[in-house]
Amino acid sequence: MSLYSPVTEVELDRARRDPAFRQKLLQQSLEALLGSLQRQRQASGSAAASDKQMREGVTLAVRLAELIQTPADPSSGP
Repeated sequence: MSLYSPVTEVELDRARRDPAFRQKLLQQSLEALLGSLQRQRQASGSAAASDKQMREGVTLAVRLAELIQTPADPSSGP
């Protein structure tokens, strides 16, 4: 069973309006991604993830971390 639960349309809509909620969603996504990468890394010898998938996961983790560190600009709308 996956620990990741997809973000709903309601949550996305709220995240567009509420910067604090957006940050929370980003942090939860980063934690879930890092946990998944750690589990895949520990499953060495298994075909759980290719090197390419691991690189993509790390790249996404870095991007999420950058988004979390960048304060939301309330003047910029969708």
